[in-house]
Amino acid sequence: MYFILKKNIYFFILMVTISCYSHSEDNSVKNRISIDSVKIKTGADNYEKYLPLLQNKKVGIVTNQTGILTNKIHLVDFLLEKKIAIQTIFAPEHGFRGTADAGEHVVDGKDAKTGLSIISLYGDNKKPKAIQLVGIDIMLFDLQDVGARFYTYISSLHYVMEACAENGIPLVILDRPNPNGSIIDGPLLEKEFTSFVGMHPIPLLHGMTIGEYAQMINGEKWLKNGAQCKLTVIPCLDYNRTMEYSLPLKPSPNLPNDQSINLYASLCLFEGTNVSVGRGTEKQFQIYGSPFLTKSTFNFTPKPNFGAKDPLYNGKECFGEDLTAYPKLTRLELKWLIKAYQNTSDKTKFFNPFFTKLAGTKKLQQQIESGISENKIRKSWKNGLTAFKKMRMNYVIY
Repeated sequence: MYFILKKNIYFFILMVTISCYSHSEDNSVKNRISIDSVKIKTGADNYEKYLPLLQNKKVGIVTNQTGILTNKIHLVDFLLEKKIAIQTIFAPEHGFRGTADAGEHVVDGKDAKTGLSIISLYGDNKKPKAIQLVGIDIMLFDLQDVGARFYTYISSLHYVMEACAENGIPLVILDRPNPNGSIIDGPLLEKEFTSFVGMHPIPLLHGMTIGEYAQMINGEKWLKNGAQCKLTVIPCLDYNRTMEYSLPLKPSPNLPNDQSINLYASLCLFEGTNVSVGRGTEKQFQIYGSPFLTKSTFNFTPKPNFGAKDPLYNGKECFGEDLTAYPKLTRLELKWLIKAYQNTSDKTKFFNPFFTKLAGTKKLQQQIESGISENKIRKSWKNGLTAFKKMRMNYVIY
C-alpha cells in the first residue's frame, strides 16, 4: 500500500512538473516579462535615496498616472503619507490623471483627491513660469517614457530642466525603465525642424531612460543659453536595458499595452499622413488603415472612445493591416509606411506637414516619394546613428 501511494505521489508530481513546463514554454515571453518587471525597482521605489532630499523642503512634482510605486500607491499619495510638503503638481500632455486626448488642451485645476493645485505643462504653458515656481525648494520628476523622440514627456522634461536652471531649483528625477530601451534607430532630427514633438538632434528611437536623457540634455548644453540644471537621478535597481519590461499602467490613453508601445515609433509616423493608427478603436497603434487603401482585406471603423473623442475617419470604414500579433520589433520599421504610400489611391494627399515634424527631416518623405528602398533609406541614417551612439555612451546608467 505504501509503495502504491508513493508511486502515485511521484506520478502526480511528474505530471504537475510537465504541465508547468509546457505552460511556461507556451507563455515564455509573457512570463519573462512578468519576472523581469517584478524584479526591477523603479526610481520611485528607491525611496531611501530621495526621501532625505525632500525632508523639510517645499516640493513641486511633475507626474501623471504612471507615477506609482510597486504597491500601486501613487507617488503623490506616498509622499503625503511621509509628510513631504508638496506645493504643486505639474502635469504633462494628457493631464495628471492621463485622461486627455493627444493634443487636447489641458487646463489648470485642483486634484479632487488631495486638493493640490495642478498646473498644466501642455498647451500655451509648456514651461513652468517663474511665478509658478515661487516657494518651491526642489522639483521632483516622475513620468514613464516609451523611448520615442516625439513622445512629448521628454519635451516637458527639457522645459522643466530649463525652468529649474533659470530659477536655481534642484531637480530630482525618479528614473523608470525604457520599454524600448535596447533600440536606437531612425533619422536624426535636423535643427530647423525642432518642435515640441522633437527638440533635440537624436534618432526617433533613442534607447535611453528618462534619467539618462536628462543627463544628455545637461551634458550637451541643450538648455537655453547653455544653462545647467542641478540634477540628481534616482536610478532603477536590478535593471539593465536588455530586460523585457511590461508597463503596469498605460503611459497615455492610446498606448493600451506592450504591443502598442513596441509598435508606437513605427506607426506614429502615420500621424503625419492620411492614415489612421486605430484611434477610436480598441487596437490603437496596433492597426493602421484609411478609406484610400481599398486593396487591403482588413478593415475597421473608428468611433469616439476614451482617448479619442473625434478620431480620424470617425464612422468611416478604413482598410489596412492588423499588427496585434506581429513579432516584437527590434528596430524602427518603415515597410508599412512605404506599402501604404505605394497602395494609396491618391498619393498627392498622403503626406501632410506634420510628417516632417515627426520625422525631424524632409528627407524621409522625399525618399519614400522617390521610391527609394527601405534598405537604402536605412543606410542613409548610418553616420548619424554612429555619432549619436558614441555621444550617448557618456550618459548611460544601465
